[in-house]
Amino acid sequence: MPPARQADVLRWPVIGAFLRWRHARTSLQLVVLLITATLVAHGLFGSQIGPRNLATVVTWVHYRGLLVIALLAAGNLFCTGCPFVLVRDVGRRVRQPWLRWPHRLRTKWIGILLFVSVLFIYELFDLWALPRGTALLVLAYFGAALSVDLVFAGATFCKYLCPIGQFNFVASTVSPLALQVRQPETCRTCRTFDCIKGRPETNQRGCELGLFLPAKIGSLDCTFCLDCVQACPHDNVALAVGVPGAELLDLRRRSGIGRLTERWDVATLTVLFAFGGLLNAFAMTAPVLDLERWLARVMGSTSEAPVLAVLFVVALGAVPLAALGGAAAVTRHLTRPTSYSVGQIAVRYACALVPFGFGVWLAHYGFHLLTGGLTIIPVAQSAIIEVVGWAALGAPMWQWTGMQPGAVFPIQLGFILLGSIGSLALSYLISERDYPDRPVFAAAPWLGVVLVLAAAAVWILSQPMEMRGLGLSG
Repeated sequence: MPPARQADVLRWPVIGAFLRWRHARTSLQLVVLLITATLVAHGLFGSQIGPRNLATVVTWVHYRGLLVIALLAAGNLFCTGCPFVLVRDVGRRVRQPWLRWPHRLRTKWIGILLFVSVLFIYELFDLWALPRGTALLVLAYFGAALSVDLVFAGATFCKYLCPIGQFNFVASTVSPLALQVRQPETCRTCRTFDCIKGRPETNQRGCELGLFLPAKIGSLDCTFCLDCVQACPHDNVALAVGVPGAELLDLRRRSGIGRLTERWDVATLTVLFAFGGLLNAFAMTAPVLDLERWLARVMGSTSEAPVLAVLFVVALGAVPLAALGGAAAVTRHLTRPTSYSVGQIAVRYACALVPFGFGVWLAHYGFHLLTGGLTIIPVAQSAIIEVVGWAALGAPMWQWTGMQPGAVFPIQLGFILLGSIGSLALSYLISERDYPDRPVFAAAPWLGVVLVLAAAAVWILSQPMEMRGLGLSG
């Protein structure tokens, strides 16, 4: 069982007081909504040169980089400030949802499909270079969230459909922060269950994701909405500090989720999280262009879509199946007799790839943030000139970009190293949990998988990268 969490951020003087404030989330959402509206407006009506537009630069350079940093340091903070939910809440004042999400669809499969689809669309249309396309994607997101959540009750879009949400759910499992009960005894004597039912007398809703706090483990499926904090009449909710990744070892049944070892969809999501990180990083390197040209010749295709589709099927289908299936088969052979099938073993070990996957995403998105972080200044200066007709913030300083790629590479290697160490440790701890008599034999193939993936990540990051989002001079 993972070690108990101790420190409670909600009891900290300034941050804790703000998070306990009833309007904390709404305040964050309003700020993010204002920023989003600015980005969409500039994306639609501003310069259509990607590195000169706020929509593309802020979305694909700053937002993604800050997202992974926040997930690592503070958990699912960006879901806390999600503007889609704010717009949905306003819409629900006009029209209340009247349906429940079908029970058969209460899985991650649709969310997984949408997650992969967003990765595919991003690469197919080069959204990082298309301001109007980026703005339209954001508007489509708002439309999808409204369409679903004005019909279906609860946080249906967040829990089952949102691609960003699925990414954040998995990534937040390596954060040290999680919402949990402060004193279990208080919950055992509670008879109102306001944390999940809500408090009608104060118009405070309970957890819309169906996570009953006394049975909640870790941050998976938690949007950090803080509704449980406001709903609990006993002030018995803590934003506790614990060991990152420890929840991935927990075999207990989780409220709203069940046991991780029985969730093939969650296991698939964690695997795609890791391999998707590799593919997304590989797609920004020079060798991928040579590979796509070779595939196009072999397929006799003049269109990028089928070539990219083959690349995705191989990278996110064939390779993970071969890697996990092979490792599971070897583990089963080395630990005979065992009651687990090859598939069950793969599901039990899948979560071990999360730290590595997070390291890849952090190395990739961190690269863009560190090499292009300052570009927001000249892009904002240029945007002001477009709007008011004169340099109110001064002439754009296009020479402002960020760190040199060579200086960032050691930092990237550090992220890959830390993520790989986390996955190696999890692989062995899972082996100790499931095969206490033969942990070394059980873990060996999985340690090999992690090391091979780490080597692949280092090779990818060492390749020439596309400098997406850097400002243009002249």
